[in-house]
Order: sequence, then structure tokens, then C-alpha cells
Amino acid sequence: MRVVMYEASPDVEAMLAERRRLGLDVRDEMWGGVLHMVPPPRDAHGEFSLEFVFVVGPIAERRGLVPRMETGLFRAADDYRVPDQLYRRPDQGSDRGAEGAELVVEVRSPRDETYEKIDFYGGLGVSEMIVAHPMERRVELFRAVGGRLMPVQPGPDGAVESEVIGITPRTVDGKLEITWDGGSATV
Repeated sequence: MRVVMYEASPDVEAMLAERRRLGLDVRDEMWGGVLHMVPPPRDAHGEFSLEFVFVVGPIAERRGLVPRMETGLFRAADDYRVPDQLYRRPDQGSDRGAEGAELVVEVRSPRDETYEKIDFYGGLGVSEMIVAHPMERRVELFRAVGGRLMPVQPGPDGAVESEVIGITPRTVDGKLEITWDGGSATV
């Protein structure tokens, strides 16, 4: 369902205040002043995201990056997105969330807006974006080229290599195999 309101009535304002009070707005996003109310993720989405960060988080930390889950990535107070995961330098953090990131991870859900976020992330200078498909246990990688995030073509074995965190994910027998210098894991 998609609903657009040009002006929020008092009833809508009250509903939004109640969502904030209950903590139901933590995944909501503002796209240039337009509120996008994001539904909660499905179980497969949450499972994949958690498994992925358990594997990739320590690898990113060894590279000096700070892993975060469902943290706002801001261009302005009324223009931010909430990727499933982001990996930022320590200087990119702020009280409101993150002011930049080296890598964002979006885990797909039915009818989500993952691909509509690519230009936003590229405009903020994000170096790489991973789009994860939890049911198929596969990922797509986008890399910054001239200020835009562009798709990286997988190798003959289906693998893509993240230069930011030094992992190489590929799908093997219905599982996502992640390899890195000195290790591997299956998600």
C-alpha cells in the first residue's frame, strides 16, 4: 500500500506521535521531507541480517570500521535513510546516527524501496552497497564510480569482492558463503 498526504491532519499527527512514543518509528525514513513508514521485517529478513552482521561485523572492525544495525544515515534532518546495516568510520558517527558510511547493507523484503535508495547512498559518498536477498542467499554489490553506485559484475563462480571490508560472498548450494583473508563462513 502506498499513501501520500500533502498535509498531515491532527489525527495523523496524533498517530505519528503515538508511533514515536511506542518506538514503532525506528525504521521510518524521511526522503526530502516525505515520511516513509517502513513495516517491520519478516523473520527471514531478520535472521539473515543478524547472521550476516555476526560474520562481517568483526571483519569490518579489524579494518577500523564501526558496524551498526538500523541506524539513520543522514543528509539533513529531513532527509535520511535507515539501512539494515552500515559500516562507518569512527568520525562519521553523530548523536543522530551516521553522517556517512563506507558500506551499507540493504536486506530485501517484498515491495521495499531498496533500489530507490541507491542514488541517495551514492550522493552521500558511500563506497559500496550490498543488496542481500535472504530467501535466495545471494547478494548484489554496488561500488562507487564517479560519485554513483554502480553494479559490480560477479565473477564466473558468482562471487563479488567487497574492497571496503575484504570479503568475497557467493552462493553455494543454497547458502551464502563468505570468504576473507584467513577465514570463511556460511550464512
